[in-house]
Amino acid sequence: MTFDEFDAALAALGWKIADFCRATDLHRNTPQRWKREGIEIPGWVPKHLGLLLELHRLHAAYLVPSSGDA
Repeated sequence: MTFDEFDAALAALGWKIADFCRATDLHRNTPQRWKREGIEIPGWVPKHLGLLLELHRLHAAYLVPSSGDA
């Protein structure tokens, strides 16, 4: 996962880096340190974000009423 993909996934969730850090119990500076020091994003991060994005999609598809529902 690239940092652009990481940022895009957070944006799709409507999250900030601080939200991700709170949800995953990371120090708030960790993602910026990955970027600044050229550290590869750990493999669990894209898996975790992928699951969150799928939950987000399912929520929108099945739990949020569409404007045509009455």
